[in-house]
Amino acid sequence: MLIKDMLAEAEASGQPSFSFEYFPPKTAQGVQNLYDRMERMYSFGPKFIDITWGAGGQSADLTLEMVLQAQNLYGLETCMHLTCTDMGREKVNEALDKAYKAGCTNILALRGDPPRDQEKWTATEDGYQYARDLVRHIRKAYGDHFDIGVAGYPEGCDDNKDEEQLLDHLKEKVDEGASFIVTQMFYDADNFVRWVRKVRERGITVPILPGIMPIATYASFLRRANHMQCKIPQEWLDRLEPVKNDDLAVREMGKTLVADLCRKLLANGIFHLHFYTMNLAQATRMVLEELNWAPSAERPFKQALPWKPSKGPGRRTEDVRPIFWRNRTKAYVARTQDWDEFPNGRWGDSRSPAFGQLDAYGVGLTGSNEAIRKKWGEPSSVGDVANLFCRYLNKEIDSLPWSESPLTSETDTIKDELYSLNKRGFFTINSQPAVDGVKSSDPVFGWGPSNGYVYQKSYLEILVHPALFPKLLERIGQHSELTYYAVTKAGELQSNTPNEGPNAVTWGVFPGKEIVQPTIVESVSFLAWRDEAFQLGMDWAHCFDASSPSRQVIETIMKVWSLVNIVNNDFHDRTTIFEIFKGLELDQDILDKQVTGGSPLNGNHVSEPVANGNGATNGTNGAAQAAAATS
Repeated sequence: MLIKDMLAEAEASGQPSFSFEYFPPKTAQGVQNLYDRMERMYSFGPKFIDITWGAGGQSADLTLEMVLQAQNLYGLETCMHLTCTDMGREKVNEALDKAYKAGCTNILALRGDPPRDQEKWTATEDGYQYARDLVRHIRKAYGDHFDIGVAGYPEGCDDNKDEEQLLDHLKEKVDEGASFIVTQMFYDADNFVRWVRKVRERGITVPILPGIMPIATYASFLRRANHMQCKIPQEWLDRLEPVKNDDLAVREMGKTLVADLCRKLLANGIFHLHFYTMNLAQATRMVLEELNWAPSAERPFKQALPWKPSKGPGRRTEDVRPIFWRNRTKAYVARTQDWDEFPNGRWGDSRSPAFGQLDAYGVGLTGSNEAIRKKWGEPSSVGDVANLFCRYLNKEIDSLPWSESPLTSETDTIKDELYSLNKRGFFTINSQPAVDGVKSSDPVFGWGPSNGYVYQKSYLEILVHPALFPKLLERIGQHSELTYYAVTKAGELQSNTPNEGPNAVTWGVFPGKEIVQPTIVESVSFLAWRDEAFQLGMDWAHCFDASSPSRQVIETIMKVWSLVNIVNNDFHDRTTIFEIFKGLELDQDILDKQVTGGSPLNGNHVSEPVANGNGATNGTNGAAQAAAATS
């Protein structure tokens, strides 16, 4: 979506809006951590993000990669900086082409700073001398595909303090096709308001986005202000100086000062703020909270669908996803990005020639073996694994091999039931509670347009020990409203579903629209997820030495247990999906026993005793005996 259209929507709604700027980190781990932070900050509700090109053009390739990832995998509307520095025409065209193919529709066109080894800025050979030349080229080459922003300087730029000349240059850039202005950072609201008045007097009518730098620490505040030659009001210095050695107090004072600045801007006709985050979340979040703009019960984060839609080319109209990838969005997008069913927006079928094998996609665990062991410990028994799932439910850890992100708030409504299942040896890797028509504005379950209602069927996806599996299927069979899919790592699919069609487990009803069914369960995607789910477990196991108890217990679970999903098709019923597990649990001896290298791992063969409903234990050598060993 073009930024000018986002801004027009915000202005028409009367609700102020904001955006975030990020810069490419210097290390691979920093990049991955920034992706995680960008994903979390998405919930703050920015209209868009922008990613800097980097001084001297040194981070050009990384900027392009980050734009691609932000658009395609994280569903973030992105504006890409593009500078003239060290950029000949061929490089500029290559960058624009990659941005175009990534689905990016917004460019911030800048002259740029000189490279470190140059004192004065000079255009590279065959390059562009001024930002206006870059704007003219983009507009000529791509027409209206890109919305083009340019820089504004209320306090003058580094090598030019002539305000009238800078205003002349700004008018030239807008006349060449720029449609919005982003200013340098500043803290002097009165000067900015004066400058905006002069901009308008020049006949420049495009939106102006003031650059706001939240205050994280006193030292960084002064360093950035001095670097940008930014005027700091004396009142700010007087209030920050007494607490400068207390970072917490500086942030508290800083959020008040910056929020007051924002209020002055809003009171003078500005309706969108652009935050220079410096890749940090806390200081920005505190300012948004001070302005009452952060998501809350009174101001919930509004999303169009229960999941974050991709902004990649051809995927913008996508409105259906299998629930299996609920907690692994990036894996789902990576797996399906080349399918020829898009852009029709529906979940495709297995006849697609692009329905590739799992090996073609990078969907495994990320991070070193050491980092993963540090994150999830070294479980040596089934009970240790159960405790890890329970810690995740208690929000003591924020991820699992099958879940890239922390629990959502909707899980709180079924947390006790999930905790009980995991303590008894059923490992829940995905779930959702039943929802019978809550408002689309609901802060926990809501999504989609205003004045609608949303619904959900109870859904549960679990790893089940082979000795408990037959009894669970027997329990499911006693309830006609329950359907399931089940499979082992190497086994065939089992199911009681009446047909191969998709089963919608989430839907919404909105004024003037057909019913939207964005989340489904069906066999083809479940089998694709089976490969990924078991591979993730094996990746986890291989973080440990082959002879270690951790390696053995995790491999046993992956090779022997079944992956089962259950849907309660009566969306009024919140309890049956959990009641079928009553009386089913693994004996404590199994939970506590360490698996050794001599334990059989093939098929459904298990050597551990299994609890029956009365607490007795029995040896079991296969599925039939396993059924007899359970109540």
